[in-house]
Amino acid sequence: MTNTDLRGAVEGRVLVPGDDGFEQAATAWNLSVRQPVAAVVAATDADDVAALVRYANKAGLTVSAQPTGHGASGDTDGVVLLRTGLLGGVEVRREERVARVGAGVKWGEVLTQAGPLGLTGLAGSNPAVGVAGYTLGGGLSWFGRRHGFAADSVRLFDVVGADGEPATVTAGSDPDLFWALRGGGGDFALVTAIEFELYPAPALYGGRMMWPGHRAREVFEAFREITAEAPGELSVWFNRVQFPQAPAMVTVDAAFLGEEGEGRALLARLDKIDDVIADKRGPMAVADLGDITAEPTDPAPVRSRTELLTGLDDAAAEALLDTPMEPLVAVQVRHLGGALAAARPDAGPSGPMSEPYLAYLLGGAFNPEMAAAVSERQGALAEQLGSLVSGRKPYTMLGGGDRAAAAFPEPDLTRLRDIKRARDPHGVLRANFPVLA
Repeated sequence: MTNTDLRGAVEGRVLVPGDDGFEQAATAWNLSVRQPVAAVVAATDADDVAALVRYANKAGLTVSAQPTGHGASGDTDGVVLLRTGLLGGVEVRREERVARVGAGVKWGEVLTQAGPLGLTGLAGSNPAVGVAGYTLGGGLSWFGRRHGFAADSVRLFDVVGADGEPATVTAGSDPDLFWALRGGGGDFALVTAIEFELYPAPALYGGRMMWPGHRAREVFEAFREITAEAPGELSVWFNRVQFPQAPAMVTVDAAFLGEEGEGRALLARLDKIDDVIADKRGPMAVADLGDITAEPTDPAPVRSRTELLTGLDDAAAEALLDTPMEPLVAVQVRHLGGALAAARPDAGPSGPMSEPYLAYLLGGAFNPEMAAAVSERQGALAEQLGSLVSGRKPYTMLGGGDRAAAAFPEPDLTRLRDIKRARDPHGVLRANFPVLA
């Protein structure tokens, strides 16, 4: 490959090491992840994606797509990093309850258009996350307990295959590839557009409650009580938070697909806990879903670890509440279950996910020493949780050091690997977490 050859093969901007703007273009959202790529290509449209893949075939290159860089693993040594941010466009077909989006679209754009129509997609907590990467990894939504994984709502993918040929993939046109793309990651084809179902959201209630850290056990007990009986329309997350030079806090985040009165009744147990610092619960617009957690949308260096839990017994409470957090900044427990645990004959490889809870452990990684200390603390906490840790991880939340194999049961992993070998025998495409690794 020469830089001139690559630039002549595509319409979009090509950056290589030494070019102004290369380092920024090659940087993942997680600034602690290094991406030693050979070049960055910002494709202008789907035809440009196809041209790049055809060139990669001839030149013996590997292409890895990243719309936003969320979920990057750093497994990009020598690859051509494809940025699809210019593949925009959101079309909401209200009567069909369907949205069509380009591969560069972020969830906030979808919710802004769908919400005023009384509809929602199965978005996560951060509006800056790209729809395509999130969905290819399965997609754990605030509304997953009611409607399942985001990937299972996809009706159609427009893709470019490893041979550089465009195609439209549906359950009828290509069952194997359609199945793999609905939660198996981006290893099988490059997605240029997605069509997916939207769901009714005429009313939405939610927000965050916050207490000082000494109320953590009371809040956790209320969280266990609420989630033991919660309907599928309600999702609740528990958080211990400890920022540097700040007092410890505990929060509960909730989203309820329904009216305020019913939502307040379902969460009434929380109103009995004293010392509330803030209560931001209330009716909300779908477009404001990201306000519940108010997660950062700007890049930052972090180290995260996710574990699926088979339950929350007293031993789990001791591990999650009584051990020092430092140097972690957040210990989060999400309630899963509902439709996420239901077996569906038309589902992709993301589910069913039988584990009722998810633990998410987060710390800063501003330097190697801090990153190492965070990883050590995450490992120690996972060890304390013991047999409650199932060993499986959601693909959409894999982190540094994880492998795709952790996300799938053996029969599904074998099928995914067979599809990868059949569709991309020369390894032209590489996902953030490759299924063959």
